[in-house]
Amino acid sequence: MLSKLPVALAATALCLVVMRLPAQEAAQPLQSMPYSPSLDLSSLDRSVDPCVDFYKFTCGGWQKKNPIPSDRASWSVYAKLGNDNEQFLWGILEADAKATDRTAVQQKVGDYFAACMNTTAIDALGVKPVQPGLARIDALKTRPELIQGIASLHHEYEGSFFFGSSTDQDALDSSLVIVEVEAGGLGLPDRDYYLKTDDKSVKLREQYVAYIQKLMMLGGESAAQAKSDADATLRVETALAKASLTRVERRDPHNTYHMMTIEELGKIAPSFDWPRYFATQGAPGVAKVNVAQLEFIKAVQAELTTESIDALRGYLRFHLLTSAAPYLAHPLQQADFDFYSTTLRGVPAMPPRWKTCTRGVDGDLGEALGQEFVKRTFSADTKAKTQQMTEQVEAAMQHEIENLDWMSPATKQEALRKLKVIRNKIGYPDQWRDYTALEIRPDDYIGNVTRSYRFEDARQWHKLGKPVDRNEWGMTPPTVNAYFNSQMNDINFPAGVLQPPLYDTKLDDAPNYGNTGATIGHELTHAFDDEGRQFDDKGNLRDWWTAADAKGFENRINCVRDQYAQYVVVDDIHINSKLTSGEDVADLGGTLLAYIAWKKQTAGQQLESVDGFTPDQRFFVGMAQWACENQRPEVLRVRAITDPHSPGYARINGVVSNLPEFQKAFSCKAGQPMVHAPTCKVW
Repeated sequence: MLSKLPVALAATALCLVVMRLPAQEAAQPLQSMPYSPSLDLSSLDRSVDPCVDFYKFTCGGWQKKNPIPSDRASWSVYAKLGNDNEQFLWGILEADAKATDRTAVQQKVGDYFAACMNTTAIDALGVKPVQPGLARIDALKTRPELIQGIASLHHEYEGSFFFGSSTDQDALDSSLVIVEVEAGGLGLPDRDYYLKTDDKSVKLREQYVAYIQKLMMLGGESAAQAKSDADATLRVETALAKASLTRVERRDPHNTYHMMTIEELGKIAPSFDWPRYFATQGAPGVAKVNVAQLEFIKAVQAELTTESIDALRGYLRFHLLTSAAPYLAHPLQQADFDFYSTTLRGVPAMPPRWKTCTRGVDGDLGEALGQEFVKRTFSADTKAKTQQMTEQVEAAMQHEIENLDWMSPATKQEALRKLKVIRNKIGYPDQWRDYTALEIRPDDYIGNVTRSYRFEDARQWHKLGKPVDRNEWGMTPPTVNAYFNSQMNDINFPAGVLQPPLYDTKLDDAPNYGNTGATIGHELTHAFDDEGRQFDDKGNLRDWWTAADAKGFENRINCVRDQYAQYVVVDDIHINSKLTSGEDVADLGGTLLAYIAWKKQTAGQQLESVDGFTPDQRFFVGMAQWACENQRPEVLRVRAITDPHSPGYARINGVVSNLPEFQKAFSCKAGQPMVHAPTCKVW
């Protein structure tokens, strides 16, 4: 229920208790998944009137009994299930690391995990694994050498060096794979961190410079050189930030689509030998590219031609070192954590090593580890039932579109055509990714990380000139998340998100449709939100709306934007509803679709009240309890700038205040907070 892409879940910080949970201290590998119901009575706060604050009513008890673990910026129902999944994977990986009779998949995931867990060997190497890369940068003595060296850095290392390049579907013809040149090169989470002048932003930039200095000294530089490199890095990144599109601007796909020839790109950034650059990436003969941000590439050209060679080398050294720091000896890991987790997000303590290593395997060998997860956790019955639920939600969407009084027949025809061909991908891929060519050693952690990066980079470039693989997934099976892909025109629900308490086979349909049904509806609604609606049934960027229908739909979205702009994230920071409107609309539309599907599924059944709640009330409580969360104020400030999701309390209260079905279920009266006037409608 999160996003069109895998992103962090936003939420509210209503509990700021900082402590290490006893369960975290005593964590052990799990041999089976723990059970939590999708409607949990102990998570309620019955002292709160549901018509005054439904989020607090459904989640207040959960917040009180779930303080934020010390290695987390936030804690939530989603995060807790993700932690359970990781703990279960930990058990699998420990067994695979020790077993003597292993499959090829078990060898790779087990050896990666074993190498990562060997902190003694990692610490003994110090900064040595990254020294060859640093030496290569230091050897770039002239401006042409340095610019040419960027191509090699992009090909061989994970760091963000000025900009990025890869392959992706063509926005205008989704059957084609094209080359894209993208913005990049920033060490802070967003352009706004460089440009805001409030006291917190100024102080954070000072802390960022101090982090750069510390890291560079750990990498072997003198204090004076580290200070010079830190100042240069901030100066270069600030120039790049000024030329970057805002996150709101990037929501419009037209703003990031500029197809041009290699020759035209060469006129914008003539310092690069672009044919040679792409040949280095493994894509010789590229004739056309999409330049996502034209002004940004112009800024890169300006920086590379006006900054001193020493400053540019310092910038490159930092980005190489900061990208490698999490995989190096403890002092470098700690420096990275202290800034990016503690300073930026308020996290007091590093996660235990088993979590770091489990996440590493999932990130680099996700579909290998996913095979191990799926065969132990995801039954054919669960897949069949969630497939049925998805089809019912789609039927509800069809009915809504057919009966809209504000949409013309021409636009309806296009919308229904798009809806009909949306693909439902549930649980795991039909064909698993082949990692045979990726070498994983049990005694070479940083080598495994580097080889994994190069393996994936080569896999992406290898797509060029080949048919789009519409069976590919953008998330690994254990992931607790879901997404819609506009160009693939598919909705994706990994096995990890179809576990209790999000999907609960032990409970009745009401909370399951409220929770998982609304998740399905959320992702389906993304096909028709302010961004998704610009793509047609083939996933091509094409305006298929009549002008009047487009205006009518934008008016409905603006109603939601105006409502959510009133909600506070933290301190005096309000939701940037122009950034969050796609997710806000998906929350509202998805819940309504799930409610309609649930009513049809249970039509003719004699539904009884359970635990004092009517069936309709159970639907809405189940819908709300997925969002129970606590967040630190530091991470809320980050997410207010970077996260396209509203805080958790707004995602629940904002939705139900627009649903007469909720207000009737809880007998809410006009004038109460959960009765929104005028009611915003998506459909």
